[in-house]
Amino acid sequence: QVQLAESGGGLVEAGDSLELSCEASGRPSSVGAMAWFRQNSGKEREFVASISWSGGNTWLGDSAKGRFAISKDSAKNTMYLQMNHLQPDDTAVYYCAAGDSGITATPSAYAYWGQGTQVTVST
Repeated sequence: QVQLAESGGGLVEAGDSLELSCEASGRPSSVGAMAWFRQNSGKEREFVASISWSGGNTWLGDSAKGRFAISKDSAKNTMYLQMNHLQPDDTAVYYCAAGDSGITATPSAYAYWGQGTQVTVST
C-alpha cells in the first residue's frame, strides 16, 4: 500500500506561480511512476503530468506544456508540480497518483490516489 498526501494548493491571481507537493508513504519503493491529474466539478479527470520514479522521465499534458514542470526528490519520497503563469482555467482540484507501471496519462493505470488539493486562480 502507498499513501499519498498533497499540499500546496490555494488561492492565487492570474499570472502567479504555485508549487504543489505530494509525499508518498507506506511502500513507495513499489512505485513505478507518479502523476498529477486535475478535475473540475462536472468534468472528467484531466492528465497534467507524469514522472518515472526511477529514471526520472517526464511527460507533460497539453495543458502543462510551457508553463508547468514536474519533478521529484527520491530521498524525500516527494513529487512536485511547479505551476507558472497560472490562469483561471487552471482552477481545479489537483490529485496526486501513483502506480507500479511506467508513465502514462491513463487514470486507471494508477492504483493509489491522494485526497486532492484545491487550486483557485482568480482574474
